[in-house]
Amino acid sequence: MYADNTLTPKEAVRLCALGTLAQGGVALRYSVLAHDARHFMSRVTGPSLELMGTSLELLKFEGLIAPSEGQGMEDDALMELTDKGQQELQNLLLARVRAESSDLNKLIITLKFRFLHLLPMEEQCNQVDSLCDAAQAELARLGDLRDNHCEETGHLTDWLDHDLDLIEKRLQWLENMRNALYEKAFPEGA
Repeated sequence: MYADNTLTPKEAVRLCALGTLAQGGVALRYSVLAHDARHFMSRVTGPSLELMGTSLELLKFEGLIAPSEGQGMEDDALMELTDKGQQELQNLLLARVRAESSDLNKLIITLKFRFLHLLPMEEQCNQVDSLCDAAQAELARLGDLRDNHCEETGHLTDWLDHDLDLIEKRLQWLENMRNALYEKAFPEGA
């Protein structure tokens, strides 16, 4: 992880592969797992050598996944999540998200939503709270940029207004989701 406890590209790949195994609840062939992870990530970020270069063999070597039948890549083994892999998945899902818009950040947020249901309800609430905080920080950062360039000619403020509108809509959506999760996690009178 980076020093601020956010995920590196390599860890985003881990999150995708480990989450894919955990979500299905069944072992997957090595080739199917590799294809599913590659396909999902490339549809979110577009082609990226930084993301596609990470091998599932490393996950096997580190004991995060293990063959339940066969050896690994060489014989298209049936792979399953280990207890150590389950713990690593939890750690990756609990990582912070940077308040910036980048392809990596978009992938990490998308992966969090894909696998959020694998966390206990209270942790789901905490993760959505964290995403709300990140959206608010991004709004403040871009709002400050807009305020400092509002007198300029050109189209910068139009573009920033567009971005700010999208972030405000995302924040509203996140707040609605957070409220729904809190109602499930902490029902009144329970």
